Amino acid sequence: MFKIKTMNSISEHGINELTKRGCDVSPDFDKPDGILVRSAELHDYEFNPELLAIARAGAGYNNIPVEKCAELGIVVFNSPGANAEAVKEQEIASMVMASRDILGSIEWVRSIADQGDKIPELVEKGKSAFAGPELLGKTLGVVGLGAVGALVANAALELGMEVYGYDPFMSVEAAWQLSREVLHANSLDDILTNCDYISINVPHTDKTHHMFNVETFRKMKRGVRIINESRAEVVDDEAMTEALKSGIVAKYVTDFPNETILKAPNVIAMPHLGACTPESEDRCAKMAAMELYDYLANGNIKNSVNLPDATLSRMGVCRLCVLHRNVPRMITRILDFISDKNINVEHMINKPRGAYAYTIVDLGAKIGLDTAEAIRSMQDVLRVRVI
Repeated sequence: MFKIKTMNSISEHGINELTKRGCDVSPDFDKPDGILVRSAELHDYEFNPELLAIARAGAGYNNIPVEKCAELGIVVFNSPGANAEAVKEQEIASMVMASRDILGSIEWVRSIADQGDKIPELVEKGKSAFAGPELLGKTLGVVGLGAVGALVANAALELGMEVYGYDPFMSVEAAWQLSREVLHANSLDDILTNCDYISINVPHTDKTHHMFNVETFRKMKRGVRIINESRAEVVDDEAMTEALKSGIVAKYVTDFPNETILKAPNVIAMPHLGACTPESEDRCAKMAAMELYDYLANGNIKNSVNLPDATLSRMGVCRLCVLHRNVPRMITRILDFISDKNINVEHMINKPRGAYAYTIVDLGAKIGLDTAEAIRSMQDVLRVRVI
C-alpha cells in the first residue's frame, strides 16, 4: 500500500486513519508516497521522485515550498478550519487580556505574597492600576472571515459587541457560517476608522504582507486594541512599535513574537499557542490524513494550497489523473489520445487554478503503463497517475 512519512509528532487520530486503510506510516521512509507534516521546515528538503503529496496538519503552510511542489506535480494540502475553535477561544481571551492588565495584576499580586495580613488592604488599593474597559458595547473589526474569523465574529456578537467584518475574498461556505448581525465593511478603512478592537485572521501572502503599516495606523481610532492570529509578517513591526509608543494602539496581542516586537511597549506575545489544544491537533491530523489518503487512493484533491481542487465519485474500470499546465487544448489532446485507443470515457472533471490544471478521467477499460507514459511525455504535463 502507500508509504507515508511523518515529519513531526503527529496525533494518533491521524495516523490511525491511514494505518486502518492499509498505509505504512513511519518517520524513516526515504522514498514515501506522501508526507504528513506539522511545522518541519521543507524549503530545503530534497523531494524524492515518487512523492505525490504533502499534507499539513494545520492551516498555515509557510514551511512548505508550494510553488516548487506544484512544478514537481506534488499536491500540498492543509487542514483549514480544523483548529478554528481553539484559535477562536484564544482570540476571545486575548481581547480580555488586551482590555485589562490581567497578566500584570497576577504578577503584582505574587509580588506582595510576603505582606501577610496587609495583602487584602494592598489588593484593594492597588487593583485600579490594572483596570480596563469591558467588551460589552465596544466595536470589533474582524479582518478575514474564514473559519476562524467567522467564529470570532459570531462569538463577539454573543458578548454584546458590535462587529464589522471585512474580507474581499470570502467564500460562499464562509458566508453561510457568519451571523447576519455582522456588519459588512466595504473596505479596510471601514474597520480602521470605526473599531475599538481589531482581529486579524488573514493568511500571509504578497497581498497581505505588511497590510498593517504606517498608513493604516494613522487611520485607526486612538487606543485601538489589536489581536494578531494571522502571521507576524501581516503587520509591519516597526510601524506597530511606533503606534504603541504614540498611544494609537493601546495593546497588541500577537501569537508570533520576534526580536522587534518583544522590545515594544504594551505587547502581549504568546508562543504560537492558537491551535495548541489536543482537540485541535487531533482534528488537524485526522483531516490532513484523510485528504492525503483520498488523493493517493482516488486522485481526489480537496483543500490544496497549490493545485486545483477536484473531486469525482468513482466510475468505470480505472481512473486517469493528469496534473498539467493550464494551456489551451490540453483536455482535447488527452481525450483524443484515449479515443485513439478505443477506450470509452465514463466520467470526467477538469479544474484550473492559475497556471495549473487537473484532469480526472474515469475510463471504461484499463490502460497500460505505455499509455500513461505516452500522456506523461506530452508537453505541459507535470504528472500522470493511473488508479
